[in-house]
Amino acid sequence: MTSFARLARSPFNPWRELGGLPRESWILAAASLINRAGTMVLPFLMLYLTENLGFKPARAGLVLSAYGVVAVLWVAVSGHLSDRLGALRVMRLSLFSTGLALWLLPLARTLPQVLAGVTLLALTSEAFRPANLSLVGELAGPKLRKQGFALNRLSINLGFSVGPALGGFLATYSFKSLFWVDGATSIAAGLVLLARFRDSAHKEPQTVSHLQLPSLALFDPRLLYFVLALLPVMVTFFQHQGAMSLYMVHELRLSEAAYGLMFTINTLIIVLAEVRTNAAMAHWPHGRALGLGALLLGIGFGALAFAHSISSIIVTVVIWTAGEIVFLPTLSAYVADLAPRGRAGEYMGYYLMAWGIAFAVAPWLGTAVMQRFGSQTLWLASLGFGLLSAVLLLRIAGGETAKRTAENRQLEAPVE
Repeated sequence: MTSFARLARSPFNPWRELGGLPRESWILAAASLINRAGTMVLPFLMLYLTENLGFKPARAGLVLSAYGVVAVLWVAVSGHLSDRLGALRVMRLSLFSTGLALWLLPLARTLPQVLAGVTLLALTSEAFRPANLSLVGELAGPKLRKQGFALNRLSINLGFSVGPALGGFLATYSFKSLFWVDGATSIAAGLVLLARFRDSAHKEPQTVSHLQLPSLALFDPRLLYFVLALLPVMVTFFQHQGAMSLYMVHELRLSEAAYGLMFTINTLIIVLAEVRTNAAMAHWPHGRALGLGALLLGIGFGALAFAHSISSIIVTVVIWTAGEIVFLPTLSAYVADLAPRGRAGEYMGYYLMAWGIAFAVAPWLGTAVMQRFGSQTLWLASLGFGLLSAVLLLRIAGGETAKRTAENRQLEAPVE
């Protein structure tokens, strides 16, 4: 046995549960890693708008909310396109066009120009996500689906451990450099999928049209309840894209680099602990895992009400990171269980609408509450939102998921 093989099977390897995934899953993960390693613009967009363009916080929050509104309206459509045109084709187009949109955005100076640029960025970048999630589940197959989503999360977080931290240092010298680097990594990821991914290895799912299925995924009562239950805790989670940066940099007088370091700590913990944690919790019902994750997210962001130093903020990051580790991988797995054959992109698209709604509401709501009522009120309200989602998500029964999984397996059986 080679040294590499011994290392891969070692009990000290935090990722050994990922063995057995096909080559294409790893290429897809490599593209996601490259793309995420350049994630700099969105985490620092609030600071760019307020410090570089001179926008007031409420107006800057409006720009971020505009991105979320477009995402809500577009992500479900792009999910349908993924099912119709092919997930791989949609992903390639999304990555190349996102790079161009990022390079154009620094040319915008006025509010209408910035809104137009952010709208274009949302249209190009948000098409990637439902296609990516549906392809991850398809490549891994039912038996390795959890490992496939774990690898996808691992690659995203490895990249994200680099992007915001590097962005924090680049922002010290030039905010515009964030757009150039972010756009270049997006195009590089597209080139990886174009050059290394064999189209023949990816077979488009076939829609089963003779079965009685909901005309739209959002009319599926299980998915509808799930999406509505997610919204409160997602509003809490997205405070790290808006109010958290203002709280740390403007109120606590910490540097942009310190703010970026929080993302590095967050993602390094995820990289080291997420695969093992989810493997150990694989037998848990979805409702229990989602409820615990929402609770920890609420506690982590709520604790910011009492955090006034970088050490205490790191403690809060550890708490909500633990919630993220439990919460986020379970989301995609649950939706994959719900989705009928040939409609994974559609179901993922409607599920991702919840993310878009939260992104649309959270920056504006968070900055507005902070300005009017103070930061402590915002963080305590975030705790309440997390508790609300935890209670609602605990009602998701494992038996319902198992029943739908069995139905999907019947759909996937060949028709004689």
